Amino acid sequence: MVLLPTKAEVARQLGDYREWERLLLAHPADSAVRMRFEDTAYTLCVLMGECTARVAADAAELYLRPRTTRRARAPRDLQDQ
Repeated sequence: MVLLPTKAEVARQLGDYREWERLLLAHPADSAVRMRFEDTAYTLCVLMGECTARVAADAAELYLRPRTTRRARAPRDLQDQ
């Protein structure tokens, strides 16, 4: 049995990760920003069961993507009419 995180939690963690990523890109020498970014990256990795932050972020985006549903097909006997 696999336990999956709630979509709300994944969305929150992914949002935090993206925000700290933007801040780190804007302030690469800021050690406090780097530390917070690394913390959010680690949390996202654990949450998504991945080893790297980039793969965890991709997995989170895929997990949050709405599923497309297939149209129900009419029973075979109705299709022939």
